[in-house]
Amino acid sequence: MSYAALAFFVLFPIVWILMMSFKDFGDIIAYPPRFLFTPTLANFEEILLGSAAEQAAGETPEFLHNLLNSIIISGGAVIVSALIGVPAAFALARGVLRGSVHIRFTFLSFRFAPELAIILPLFVIYKQVGLYDSYVGMILVNQLITLPLVILITTGFFREIPIEIEEAAVLDGAGIWMTLTKVLVPIVMPGIASAMIIAFIFSWNNLVFGLVLAGGETRPVTVGILQAMTFDQIKWGLMAAAAMVAAVPGMIAAVWFQKQIIRGLTLGAVK
Repeated sequence: MSYAALAFFVLFPIVWILMMSFKDFGDIIAYPPRFLFTPTLANFEEILLGSAAEQAAGETPEFLHNLLNSIIISGGAVIVSALIGVPAAFALARGVLRGSVHIRFTFLSFRFAPELAIILPLFVIYKQVGLYDSYVGMILVNQLITLPLVILITTGFFREIPIEIEEAAVLDGAGIWMTLTKVLVPIVMPGIASAMIIAFIFSWNNLVFGLVLAGGETRPVTVGILQAMTFDQIKWGLMAAAAMVAAVPGMIAAVWFQKQIIRGLTLGAVK
């Protein structure tokens, strides 16, 4: 397959959704499909400024509330994972824990497990303990996505550091915690940053957890996009516009930190 064919295969769905976001309903359902049309910003105006009813009532658009929810949930999940995962990655990289290889594989298995296999038991537990439709509950459940990624990727970076650096710090009187925070973390900060970016993207794109465990207060943007599906119709234009806006943070992170993301994937998740 040539590079042009591969680029067409990858980019065509994105271009098609982008075109839909600028079409009115008549152009979207037209057959044969219309590639030449008069673009409109009505779809973006409705999701970003609100419908006519929301504007009249002075309410914040529901989509913006969903967008804020995703920022809080994904950002909070990544921060918690970094605080827990970086020390864990250091311990696993140096093999100071008995059975560290098996522990690392256990974390990796969390990414193998299908979300649908655990979501119903989690729903029952969340309802009983009061975590349903809460930011704390959503941040905790997203640890199943973000924590394994942070541990696996940063472990590869810690393994690259010569053991002599730690020995020198110990000779200078530093303990394990000071050696980690003052010496090693600054060295592997690019790796930690790449792990956090990758984890943020995976958490941002998750649908199942928000679909089942989030309600009206904490509904993330991936579930908010589905609100364009009503009982009598599917508002394709609004759905396409919402999908494009929701994809912007991930696209910016992927392009801006491309080198760090590639290095993190090759050193942590693959090597």
